[in-house]
Amino acid sequence: METKKNISFLEFRDFFFPLGCFSIHQVKIWNAQFDRNNLSRWEKQGKIIRLRQGYYTFPALKAEGDAPFYFANKLYDPSYISLESALAFYGMIPEGVIQITSVTARKTKSFHNPFGNFIYRSVKPELMFGYTREKSSHSNNWSMLLAVPEKALLDFLYLNPQYDSTKDMQDLRLDIDFMQDDLDVERLDEYVMQFRSKVLETRVLRLKGAYL
Repeated sequence: METKKNISFLEFRDFFFPLGCFSIHQVKIWNAQFDRNNLSRWEKQGKIIRLRQGYYTFPALKAEGDAPFYFANKLYDPSYISLESALAFYGMIPEGVIQITSVTARKTKSFHNPFGNFIYRSVKPELMFGYTREKSSHSNNWSMLLAVPEKALLDFLYLNPQYDSTKDMQDLRLDIDFMQDDLDVERLDEYVMQFRSKVLETRVLRLKGAYL
């Protein structure tokens, strides 16, 4: 019978801190004899933070602004940041967003932890496109999958059908300078065809009428 190895927290932290967040599975790969009771004890002592069942991080990372976006991809894979979070990231909507919103090919899900509320909206697997990998300002080891502006906008309209009329589009208060100067209309048109939704195409025409 294998004996569980007594590992110091400093040894553990030195290895996992650069990863940002980690799973129990990763810990077991690192050391098959690791006693997972350590995680419960360290969590109670405030040395680590549980992000969701089986996923953890370190309290020091609460000071890193990129951390929630980085964690969002890790907590529920495959997913990419989109919807309100991406629109706010690009400065397309006026207000800040408290929730971290993502799109996934899995079922709709949400998690709450000290880093925020993580919301995942479900789309068909064939709609998992139109995102890029962005480097974090915190670490070269971190990167985040983030919808490009045009896809974030289409994801939002697709998953929020209550925005339908031209007035509804105006009520979104999208940044007019971004819409007229920075939005890639050709990409928007190319992407909307991939949704294969006449209803969405009509909404996009109304969006254009409101801003372009």
